[in-house]
Amino acid sequence: MIRRYSHQFITGISFGLTTAVITSLGMIVGLHSATSSKLAVVAGIVIMAVADGLSDSVSLHIVEEAEVEKERAKHTPKEIWLTTLFTFLAVSGFSLTFLIPILIFTLKTAVAVSIAWGILLLIFLNFYIAKIRKANPVKLISEHILLAIIVIIISYLIGNLIASAI
Repeated sequence: MIRRYSHQFITGISFGLTTAVITSLGMIVGLHSATSSKLAVVAGIVIMAVADGLSDSVSLHIVEEAEVEKERAKHTPKEIWLTTLFTFLAVSGFSLTFLIPILIFTLKTAVAVSIAWGILLLIFLNFYIAKIRKANPVKLISEHILLAIIVIIISYLIGNLIASAI
């Protein structure tokens, strides 16, 4: 089944993993810098895994429905629903993996481990995408790691701003 619906699987997993990593890292770093509360970070991860998973999968569902080629729907309803399902499972599943370091380590250490884990996931995904596209993996990996780092820095600064304002 995966081979027949490989587009839906790859779309759901690649989109889901990317958004899960970047959103999770931004949220973890931001909540840590704002609150220094393990409870807040754990709650944020769980809530985000469900809410962001549903939001992203519904959004991708609508995007797939809107794709038209030669005045006809580009995807069948089954393909659209499979993309929706794979996206939800990827976003939720990968987001929840960030609970592991938070529950095992001190919060400060867990944030560093989470960043390393997220960067590693992005490297693996982008290496795979580069291999499929026969593209330079260094360029693709560098671009997406840079974007993740920008999100992390902005989230850290916003968290500090909130902590100092309240």
